[in-house]
Amino acid sequence: MAVLGALDPPVPSGISTDRLGPEYGQPVADYLAEAANSLTGAAAGDSDEHWALVSFTEEARPQRLPDLAGGVRIAQALYRVPVPDVQTPVVAVQVPEGAQVAVRSAEAAAWQLTSQLDGADDRYRRVLTLSIDRLRAYCACAVGLVVRARLSRLASLTANPDVRAVQALPADAVAGGFAVVPLLPSYRDRALPGPDTGPIPES
Repeated sequence: MAVLGALDPPVPSGISTDRLGPEYGQPVADYLAEAANSLTGAAAGDSDEHWALVSFTEEARPQRLPDLAGGVRIAQALYRVPVPDVQTPVVAVQVPEGAQVAVRSAEAAAWQLTSQLDGADDRYRRVLTLSIDRLRAYCACAVGLVVRARLSRLASLTANPDVRAVQALPADAVAGGFAVVPLLPSYRDRALPGPDTGPIPES
């Protein structure tokens, strides 16, 4: 699964025909409608398992991930540290089975960002350092999950008011063959990154 983040405009990869998440600049209302439509097979008794993106209403602490997943198998946890008017990176963490592994995925997200410190300019280095520190502190920074389950199970997740949307791919989608673009909680009108002109906090 290729994860496209807020710092880089989501564009077709050339190798994926499937995609989870909004198109760059797509109206959020349109994406939410598409996500809801992707679950319509649940009422028809579709018994196949589907890859899906679960998007949160607000950023969540990693301790909440098992609850937000509603018992559905988590494949990836998606993180982005929210800072007003500062673009911070999206990090996707593979999650082996187990609730505690999902909770500890914030530490893995922080570790992934350390590899980007070398060669970063001063501003981005400070963005990375801030993100690493907050992820290690188990901040409310989780923005979504990639999961796999039957449509009926996926549809049940939408009853949670902290879940903004659940979008499922067709049952024949293959792991590694689709891109993931998180629907960030900050996306209200369109799926567009905000300004990157704000000050970077020390911690």
